[in-house]
Amino acid sequence: MLFRLSAVWLLLAIVAPAAAQDVRGLEICTAEKTMERRTGCLQSNDEFLQQALAKSAKDTQAKLGAADRELKAQRAEIAALKESLERLQRELAELKKPPAAKK
Repeated sequence: MLFRLSAVWLLLAIVAPAAAQDVRGLEICTAEKTMERRTGCLQSNDEFLQQALAKSAKDTQAKLGAADRELKAQRAEIAALKESLERLQRELAELKKPPAAKK
């Protein structure tokens, strides 16, 4: 599961490259003159990115859960169809048998 999540993040990083300042909610911290303001700005950016990451992870987990439930339902349907096919094949074999000879 962790591997899937890592793969999704890697895919997103490759597919959606963006400059840091293009992210809505981030501030340009290099413009701040004092170290305290710059530190506060960086902390604010860090909090924003942590929240965005947590939301994205939650959304991804929900999608994986939905895909897992759908997969389980499809596997159950396949099992039912296989059982039905086997039953029909047995019935066909019974119909193909010659009738028993009368004494």
